[in-house]
Amino acid sequence: MNNKSILTVAVATLGLAQMAMAQTNIQFFYDFGKDRKHLTTTVEGFYNDKWGNTFFFVDHDFNAKNVNDKVVAPSGTYAEIARCFNFWQDTPLAAFSFQAEYNGGVYQGFTVNNAYLFGVDYFMHSSDFSKTLNLKVLHKMITGSQQKLPLQLTAVWGIQDLCGVKGLRFSGFADFWWEDHVVMDEDNIDVAKTVFISEPQLWYNVGQHFGCDNLHVGTEIELSYNFGTGKGFWCRPCLGAKWVF
Repeated sequence: MNNKSILTVAVATLGLAQMAMAQTNIQFFYDFGKDRKHLTTTVEGFYNDKWGNTFFFVDHDFNAKNVNDKVVAPSGTYAEIARCFNFWQDTPLAAFSFQAEYNGGVYQGFTVNNAYLFGVDYFMHSSDFSKTLNLKVLHKMITGSQQKLPLQLTAVWGIQDLCGVKGLRFSGFADFWWEDHVVMDEDNIDVAKTVFISEPQLWYNVGQHFGCDNLHVGTEIELSYNFGTGKGFWCRPCLGAKWVF
């Protein structure tokens, strides 16, 4: 897992909108990335109301070790909260919402600078809401960072019962934004101007087979380019479980 976008994202997953109801869940992932290899937990919530919807998540990476190399505490915490305002849900402009968002956190003693985002969300869906797509154009201000263009482009998707398999859900987001930041690999240090990150997830509701619809198992793959301090392209696979309250 990232911090979840150091990102965004961010959400960043308003693709849960097709469920048309409040949901809170907790996810447990083991990250197999060569620079990670640790557990991450995510508490996530999505809530609809007459004025729009609210989405948030809080990530905890568990990789802070003592002198005996034993994990004893979270090594990083990252949070996002996004609010979509839509007072015109019964009009031809119902697909458009105004979005306001905050991101920030700390990781291994280093702060993830505050980010404030404002912009427009456009929501598309199939007739039964089993397939959804949100497209966002957001003005992004990052405290203490240089930006050639203070803009973020985001896509968030969700497909329920993928390929006709009941309980199989494909979801995720992709973010692209402009930010001058230091990146490095084993050979050198450089300054990147842009960031890309995507986190497709595949969940299966395994609990449906034994009377516990809350339980899901699945995977997430973090695909990124110049994200955080990692130079170039990275692929970080994860396996985990999710409990929906």
